[in-house]
Amino acid sequence: MKKRMHQIDLFMKYPHEVQEELFKRLITTGRNTEFGRTHGFADVHTEEQFRRLIPVSSYEDICPYIERNMAGEQNLLWPSDVKWFAKSSGTTNARSKFIPVSYEALEECHFKGGKDMLSIYCNNFPETKMFDGKGLTIGGSQQINQFDSNSESFYGDVSAVIMSNLPYWTKFVRTPTLDIALMEEWESKIDKMAEYTMQENVTSISGVPTWTIILLQKVLELKGASHIHEVWPNLEVFFHGAVAFGPYKSLFKSLIPSDQMRYMETYNASEGFFGIQYDPSADDMLLMLDYGIYYEFIPFAEIHNESPKVIGLNEVVIGEQYALLITTNAGLWRYKIGDTVQFTSIDPFRIKISGRTKHFINAFGEEVVVENAERAIAEACEKTGAQINNFTAAPKYFDKEENAAHEWIVEFERDPDDLARFAMALDETLRSINSDYDAKRYKDMALSPPIVHKAAPGTFYQWMRKRGKLGGQHKVPRLSNTREYLDEILSLLQVKS
Repeated sequence: MKKRMHQIDLFMKYPHEVQEELFKRLITTGRNTEFGRTHGFADVHTEEQFRRLIPVSSYEDICPYIERNMAGEQNLLWPSDVKWFAKSSGTTNARSKFIPVSYEALEECHFKGGKDMLSIYCNNFPETKMFDGKGLTIGGSQQINQFDSNSESFYGDVSAVIMSNLPYWTKFVRTPTLDIALMEEWESKIDKMAEYTMQENVTSISGVPTWTIILLQKVLELKGASHIHEVWPNLEVFFHGAVAFGPYKSLFKSLIPSDQMRYMETYNASEGFFGIQYDPSADDMLLMLDYGIYYEFIPFAEIHNESPKVIGLNEVVIGEQYALLITTNAGLWRYKIGDTVQFTSIDPFRIKISGRTKHFINAFGEEVVVENAERAIAEACEKTGAQINNFTAAPKYFDKEENAAHEWIVEFERDPDDLARFAMALDETLRSINSDYDAKRYKDMALSPPIVHKAAPGTFYQWMRKRGKLGGQHKVPRLSNTREYLDEILSLLQVKS
């Protein structure tokens, strides 16, 4: 771990040299693939040529290659045989996406990211006793790839892909057993996980906050305990990712009421492992530059352009928002993953996830992104003593009688002391951090104050189950520029009432 910390220091000191060397290796490796031959990789020697000759791609653009790959063809996007695919519905559409996971991506990216997470944690807290117990991992499920009848290949949530390929010895340091961890039926899995892990000495947890909360609540219910340290007295860290932690901080503190409990953020997606919280006192992540991923960035104003302006790591500016563009050692070439990031530092390069390229509200020119919403929700909870399980928001359009507004559905674990005051704090925070929203709210001329609906506990769980999106990589969409999700959930509230 100490040796690895020296290597991390090296890419922090020489970020551009590391990325340039990686770029050349990726181009050379992909030269004789079908994609490389089609796009003239043999003529690409510089990053400028790369941007000119290889188009920016979405999932729809590379889907034909992936479908052929899943049917058994190889050497299409990447030269080594690809036998695993990370299944992700994302939050942008209902259709499943299958992201190729090569051997190189597993070893040099996903596994390396997991090791670095532990290395950085131990470097920050050398007195840790984490290895005296077991790590609880909340993962998804995997299955045989039915699209390929001639060879054995698989797909599943990225967490399941990783767990299925971990070395044999890891079974002695993690919990629950793989047969439980990879169960497909989510509700039965939560019950089994709780029953199994509550007997273990759990010292760390890795997972998505929303689903981790459900598991912790089930463990407390089964044990009749008032807080988690009564069950796992040696639990010391929660490694979390996928959704912003801010809105859940209060709820976790009530479930694990200890000042000694630590929380560490990671940025691990189906497409790769991108970031790890390096400084425990900061709410950003170090961009990991030596994982076989070459980074480019699309400025926020260019995101929806057909031929967007693209910049390199050497041109990014602190505070600006960028769509993330990646080229990887699994054959994703200049691929838009759908996330937006914001740089908090450029020496070293540190980032925060600010949202999704398709998840925002800009119905009236207010440009509210996910980061704005999560910060405002967290502030409103702080001011009213509330704790939340989930939320979503969408525009309410003008009609003859009323002005436009933003409409929110919030499921509380603990109700605010005053729902109207919660809505006011939400509005005030949005106005203070987003000048476009503030301008539209001026004297209620374009936007009226937000409308906040209180959802009963379990509403979002019921909605996700109805959509077949329980567990794994599935997340509740925070913001939408249409009312599709909002109206579906509102109809559930009306049925309940």
